Amino acid sequence: MSFWDHLEELRWTLFRSIFALVILAIVFFAFMRGDDGIFDSIILGPTRGDFVIYRLFCRVASSFSFLSEFCDTAFHIEIINIKLATQFFTHMTLSFWLALVFAFPYLMFEVWKFIRPALYESEKKSVRWVFLFGTGMFFLGCAVGYFLVFPMTLRFLATYQISEAINEQVSLDSYMDNFLMLIFIMGVIFEMPLLSWLMSKLGLLHRGFFNRYRRHAVVALLILAALITPSGDPFTLSLVFVPLYALYELSAFFVKPAPKEEDDAVSVYPNE
Repeated sequence: MSFWDHLEELRWTLFRSIFALVILAIVFFAFMRGDDGIFDSIILGPTRGDFVIYRLFCRVASSFSFLSEFCDTAFHIEIINIKLATQFFTHMTLSFWLALVFAFPYLMFEVWKFIRPALYESEKKSVRWVFLFGTGMFFLGCAVGYFLVFPMTLRFLATYQISEAINEQVSLDSYMDNFLMLIFIMGVIFEMPLLSWLMSKLGLLHRGFFNRYRRHAVVALLILAALITPSGDPFTLSLVFVPLYALYELSAFFVKPAPKEEDDAVSVYPNE
């Protein structure tokens, strides 16, 4: 293909990607409002006591007494709007972000189709695996963020009181900022094994790094889990820590072994 042929193919790739985003955004925009709409039933789900993860914790409350607070079906967080145009712009931007997330596999497929002719057969197999694994891990991270990290963080911060004289009300801007940030961050964090694999391919990372700093990683991940879920009880802390540590071990599994001379040095001087 000539340069202009490549440019034409790129133009159609961008056109198909943008068209898919626009169509999905319109669909999400149409189904956003209403009592059974996406916003009330899904986005605002963690603000109500009947949220699925709260009901699940309530079922196991007999084994963990500190989970009994999740059986409070009267739990409710009031979301208020203090700016005139916020609800309209939230409707627009949320439709776009949902379209971007759910169109992610198709966008990756379009990228794959564009770069595939320039790759060797061995490279095609690796890149195909990277796209599939990266997409799956991103969605898994977003799911963990939505069902675990955000509800736990929201429930703690929204019920924490420095004084009973303060009436807790959460603004729509604040709620959406934390909702999108925590879910997106968890999606990115779950890409850590893929990033480690790519760095290993470039010769920038090896398995000896994970072996040497495992104890440091455990402490750092515990601190990170405590910051994400500041409730203080060990159950909710472990709900975040265990997936994060599993990502660390999965990352170590995907990278190349350390050079032999460095492995020998680590075995002789394990504390260095």
